[in-house]
Amino acid sequence: MEQLKHECGIAMIRLLKPLEYYQKKYGTWMYGLNKLYLLMEKQHNRGQEGAGAACVKLQAHPGEEFMFRERAEGSSAISSIFAAMSQQIKTAANGNIDDVKYAEQFVPFAGELYMGHLRYSTTGRSGLSFVHPFMRRDNYRAKNLAICGNFNLTNVDEIFNFISKKGQHPRGSADGFILLEQIGHRLDREVERIYDISKKEGKKGRDITNDIEDNIRLENVLESTSWLWDGGYVICGLTGSGESFTIRDPWGIRPAFYYADDEIVVAASERPVIQTAFNLSCDQVKELNPGEALLISKAGNVRAVQILAPKERMACSFERIYFSRGSDSEIYKERKALGENVVPAILKSIDNDLKNTVFSFIPNTAEVAFNGMTQALNKHLNAVKNQLIRESNGNMTSEKLEDILSMSVRSEKVAIKDIKLRTFISEGNKRNELAAHVYDITYGSIIPYTDNLVVIDDSIVRGTTLKQSIISILSRLNPKKIVIVSSSPQIRYPDFYGIDMASMDEFIAFKATVALLKENNMQYIIDDVYGKCKKQEKKSTGELKNYVKEIYSPFTADQISKKIVDLLKPDDVTCEVEIIYQSLEGLLQSCPNNKGNWYFSGDYPTEGGKRLVNKSFINYYEKQTKNSLLLF
Repeated sequence: MEQLKHECGIAMIRLLKPLEYYQKKYGTWMYGLNKLYLLMEKQHNRGQEGAGAACVKLQAHPGEEFMFRERAEGSSAISSIFAAMSQQIKTAANGNIDDVKYAEQFVPFAGELYMGHLRYSTTGRSGLSFVHPFMRRDNYRAKNLAICGNFNLTNVDEIFNFISKKGQHPRGSADGFILLEQIGHRLDREVERIYDISKKEGKKGRDITNDIEDNIRLENVLESTSWLWDGGYVICGLTGSGESFTIRDPWGIRPAFYYADDEIVVAASERPVIQTAFNLSCDQVKELNPGEALLISKAGNVRAVQILAPKERMACSFERIYFSRGSDSEIYKERKALGENVVPAILKSIDNDLKNTVFSFIPNTAEVAFNGMTQALNKHLNAVKNQLIRESNGNMTSEKLEDILSMSVRSEKVAIKDIKLRTFISEGNKRNELAAHVYDITYGSIIPYTDNLVVIDDSIVRGTTLKQSIISILSRLNPKKIVIVSSSPQIRYPDFYGIDMASMDEFIAFKATVALLKENNMQYIIDDVYGKCKKQEKKSTGELKNYVKEIYSPFTADQISKKIVDLLKPDDVTCEVEIIYQSLEGLLQSCPNNKGNWYFSGDYPTEGGKRLVNKSFINYYEKQTKNSLLLF
């Protein structure tokens, strides 16, 4: 499939011992910083537009800098920010880089708290100011705040209006800026709450400051802010006085994992990166529950607190299909299961002719699903062999037995990604030209005009690469039939929770369905859906419905798939082409604990998702209407 803009990634580290402890045990006080680099680098697939890191120094004295940040844009942002931090450390250390006490006082990023972020824009906005972490400064350490996250809020306007009415002035309308202001405001109120108590107790000066830093309860801050958030999110924060939090949305849409021992607490977007960085088993890494927050006090007390009541778990299934780290044991099993569950449809498509069928996969991210598919095919073939042998009743020649035993599933590497072309960054004809040259074929890998060619993909979004490259290039092998298999169901709806996918009118499944409606004189359905969406536009939450589902309801998935073939099959391809999609039932069976399938089903877990999908259709309809008027 063509590239998508992925969601972001987070990494959090809290050292629970003094820096000299790590110097003695691991040979460097930069133990935490080195682990942060590992966590970020191993999640680089989650953000190739930018990266940032923040650090808090617990040992800073009044008048000394205690909070540091470094950010960069571009695909090499991780290397850039760590190179910049390294240079600052070397310069400030002035030859005393191994002197822990000197580092604690004078060296930037020589701290106990670290935050890392990998950015993939979900808003289309770019520039260094949009790269996390975001910071809010104050002359009280406890009021200083840095936040980052993997999130996309669906009710940004509602939050903006809510805090604006209170007289607050967010820097902009982006959800990150709004969250920074909202959380920062409640952090101020929490500091003032403790200040008032300390004052009444007769405390003064540093005693009040110490009282504030020792008694902040971040759950108060999160409970008074998060109730308003709609969307999928994992949001992290550091205060200047050394408190930290990681909170997950109540539906569990976005992933978060953590590990804690007596030396360190660490959180990240993916479990395997924590396992690898710290040499841990799978069961040692815990998943943050939906609506739960991991809170760490200045003193290093660690607690998991239920901030929001958990909803029905709707962890994103597409995330697991497409770009989550496949070394996760659960994700690996799920991807294999996705391949297994499409086998019955494949066998039907090739009329059970395994002898004259070659199997392959495109792109590399589909390899695990391919392994699951071939294992299921081998299981089927073994059953066929068993049946043939049983039917012989012992009357079988050695030659016939040899023929049966030699039956095998044929697999070949039929396509190779020849050059690194990111077609998603180009538009129009330029994009199409690039797409046509993304893949090359392995000549001689199939028997021309005899073999079927089955190629499994992880998903099909726009279908651009299929039309412009894959189907055309595969047809040069002259197969009897090309079968493209998607391990995910038809992608019919946009995501509004963090993955920046194509807009609705770019989905090939949507295009095919609209074409079917027009062919069957059912355009009125498009008009009806628009009218229903407009009527619902001003309705309050709790009354919302995804009316876009009605666009798809007149047709079966197979009918839509056949139309997709009509739209994607190049004119010069003469062999039969079929596209097989995973069923929704197969998806749920493969990913039973990750039911967030709104891309395919339209079943958005939040009110904001329902509102935005209808708005997306309104935008599509009005754009089409405007374009039609311009023709006359």
